[in-house]
Amino acid sequence: MTGPDPTPRPLDHLTLRGERDARALRVGAETLTHAALEEAVARTAHRLLALGLEPGDRVASWMGKTRLACVAPLAAARAGLVHVPINPVLRRAQAEHILADSGTRLLVANRARLETLEARPEMAMALEDWEEGTDALPPSDHAPDTLAALLYTSGSTGRPKGVMLSHANLWLGAVSVAHYLGLRTDDRTLCVLPLAFDYGQNQLLSTWAAGGEAIAFDYLLPRDVVRAVARTAATVLAGVPPLWVQLAEQEWGASGASLRTLTNSGGHMPEALVRRLRGLFPQAKLHLMYGLTEAFRSASLDPRQVDEKPDAVGTAIPFAELSVRRTDGSEAEAGEEGELVHAGPLVAQGYWNDPERTAQRFRNGAVWSGDRAVVGTDGLLRIRGRDDAMIKVSGHRISPSEIEEAAMASGAVEDAAVFGVKDERLGQRIVLVAVAKGEGAEERLAAWFAAELPAHMRPGEIRWVEALPLSPNGKIDRAALSAEIAT
Repeated sequence: MTGPDPTPRPLDHLTLRGERDARALRVGAETLTHAALEEAVARTAHRLLALGLEPGDRVASWMGKTRLACVAPLAAARAGLVHVPINPVLRRAQAEHILADSGTRLLVANRARLETLEARPEMAMALEDWEEGTDALPPSDHAPDTLAALLYTSGSTGRPKGVMLSHANLWLGAVSVAHYLGLRTDDRTLCVLPLAFDYGQNQLLSTWAAGGEAIAFDYLLPRDVVRAVARTAATVLAGVPPLWVQLAEQEWGASGASLRTLTNSGGHMPEALVRRLRGLFPQAKLHLMYGLTEAFRSASLDPRQVDEKPDAVGTAIPFAELSVRRTDGSEAEAGEEGELVHAGPLVAQGYWNDPERTAQRFRNGAVWSGDRAVVGTDGLLRIRGRDDAMIKVSGHRISPSEIEEAAMASGAVEDAAVFGVKDERLGQRIVLVAVAKGEGAEERLAAWFAAELPAHMRPGEIRWVEALPLSPNGKIDRAALSAEIAT
């Protein structure tokens, strides 16, 4: 197989890659051909500019997988705007942070979500009032390094930060994935992951890069996914380990017979789960992958090696350049653990309006991932863990300090520390160690978390203590607490 074309193009040109009359997008009962998708992108782009937005303005979408949510990444890019997708599971406080930090001028969201906001952007429009318009904007000629999107991701400290992605980042990411997955024009991708997640958004983009059909689908229960695969005869399904755990527990029968490509990222898939999926879907290629928002997708294991090497995430994907580095920056030997460093055109442009953290992570055109990794003598990459305190729950990266701030804001907590502990179903679960403040602290804190935090950010366990241990310098002794939690 020859390599994919390394020439980046404006992101909105993805609508031009499929056969005009072939299916491109299915949302509920509505189906758009590639020609109809191009028309929808053109009209939505024109409508955005007609609202008074100017090139470089940020436009946010906060909704489930509606037609507009699927079209927005390309329409905003065509209009020269910067798309800011907000995960629909997020609550008011998280959405307001993203809107304020990004400087969003226009937000389109379900009316119910809009009504929860205490602080709104300059323009806020209910999805129910959105009109596409009839005028169209032709395909753009934006330079490859033009900013196209901000995807918000949590760091080890502080609130989520916006990763700046260019047209080239997103275009080449889509082309790369379509190539190494071997996607075809007759593929039907069931898109179950959130579109605000880089892995989730790429379900759309890589499918369109291959000229296939993306099927937007929001589910409540894992059984809903099984039924949707059978109903749509989906051929491609992407998931994170906790979702795969749930899907592996379902009775599939012949429901998964149409699947021919399965992908995993967002965390390590245990070997037992790999074996279970291989047994359930023997006809499907299973791609074990690794990536991070700051460099998009990075590595993938050849499906032919999965049965023999289920602990590995393979080698660099097209357009990605990977190396394992020692603390002094020199390259580690085979079998020697170090920090995984990403280079090449998939590396993002840095963090929005945050030069300090950008300088810490992005150096000389490369991003230092914070992930500990090793390349074995077999040439395959294996992830060992992280340098920082990040918690990964169901594929979501969560900052401990963000949960601690939420606990303190409740008024039910005097002091707090948050940790992640290993969990077979979730990857990790959140443990909060807290000092109570006032009567009924436990009930007040539970009610606050339910109202203010999405489910994946709520602690799975709360341990109440009289006081948090302190180190000699007066700081919380996190090492002591972590050791206690681990026992």
